[in-house]
Amino acid sequence: MERETAAYRIKDLAVDERPRERLEVLGAQSLTTAELLAILLRVGVRGENAVQVATRLLHDYGGLDGLHRLPFEEMCSQHGLGKAKASQIKAALELANRLNQERRGEQPSIHSPGDAAAILQHPMSALEQEELWILLLDTRNRVMRTESVYRGSLNSSQVRVGELFKSAVRRNAAAVIVAHNHPSGDPTPSPDDIAVTRAIVQGGKLLDIEVLDHLVIGRGSYVSLKERGLGFA
Repeated sequence: MERETAAYRIKDLAVDERPRERLEVLGAQSLTTAELLAILLRVGVRGENAVQVATRLLHDYGGLDGLHRLPFEEMCSQHGLGKAKASQIKAALELANRLNQERRGEQPSIHSPGDAAAILQHPMSALEQEELWILLLDTRNRVMRTESVYRGSLNSSQVRVGELFKSAVRRNAAAVIVAHNHPSGDPTPSPDDIAVTRAIVQGGKLLDIEVLDHLVIGRGSYVSLKERGLGFA
């Protein structure tokens, strides 16, 4: 029985099969996602080594994107994790997100809905409730700032358009792109989404701040209301 249990430990694998040793010799790019995650976990649980725990988590939650969206408390409750390991995983995923931001440069330019979605998709798809964000752009459509301005289901009677433009006016933004997420994962715009878009576009015209688009962010996909002609007519 002891012999069978020991076989679940990474240190009982052949040296050339251990993730950390393979990384040292072959480089991080040679490891599978499960092996990289196993290095963060360091140890497994009874019956599963760290690689097997990592493989189970990736399978159960649909890969790294699923782990990124998994609420912290729920991640902590997973067999083999806990607060320390969950914190390490969340920190690593956020570092990856910030690396992508750095590679895009401090002031990325927006030339299409896809450019805006590339900035917003990762952080907004992980939100547990609906939020409205705004990208402030300069005269060359470079991103000056990203802000979360509203939390809660979009409703044209509740969203205050003046509040939404307050930061844009203060920072002398030439244009804005608004976006909100659908926690359900389905980015199909609702009637309220269209009504809010219409109000925001009208507000921008009054303030001489162009509203370039309104994106609805889903799980791995998005919808541009401007491209669909919803609320921009």
